[in-house]
Amino acid sequence: MLKNHREATLSSIYPYETLTGIYSIDPAHSSIGFSVRHAMITNVRGAFTDFEGVLKLDGSRPDRSEAYVSVQTGSLDTGVRARDEHVVGPDFLDAGLFPLMTFRSTRIVRTDDDQLRMSGDLRIKDIELPIVIDLEFGGAGRDAYGKKRVGFEGTATLQRSDWGLSWNTGLETGGVLISDKVKLILGISAVQFDRADAA
Repeated sequence: MLKNHREATLSSIYPYETLTGIYSIDPAHSSIGFSVRHAMITNVRGAFTDFEGVLKLDGSRPDRSEAYVSVQTGSLDTGVRARDEHVVGPDFLDAGLFPLMTFRSTRIVRTDDDQLRMSGDLRIKDIELPIVIDLEFGGAGRDAYGKKRVGFEGTATLQRSDWGLSWNTGLETGGVLISDKVKLILGISAVQFDRADAA
């Protein structure tokens, strides 16, 4: 019974009614990155530097909230140019043919205070599959320009081969060069859109 209560769809008792509104993700203060095991001994991290997104938040009924994000696949940065060129090339993301990957939410539930679980569809190349992102609400407030902001941290674990990103090579010591498991790491800061912005 307690578990069902904690995982129940968010309802009107959720204490963030003032967050209701439409927000645009601020790429200057947000990050969309990942971590993947390399050579079975360490993790390689990278991030996409060109992305945009919209959050439609319903503070009294967050289960009605929505999120949409699009990422330029060619904007990958792992700190090594040759590696970036390989990953955005035909063996992996094939940014020349598929310049965008997208995520659209389908469901949001509350799992604990300030903890959310967001389900949605992630499209990479020509494959769209469901994923689940665990989110933590980071807070809300007004920035130096008087704009209302909200923040979230999120993680998800994917099998890259599900999206056809299956390139690999074996190691002399056994195993493979790159793990199939990829951890997505999100840091989102979004600014509320108001009518004055459209003027």
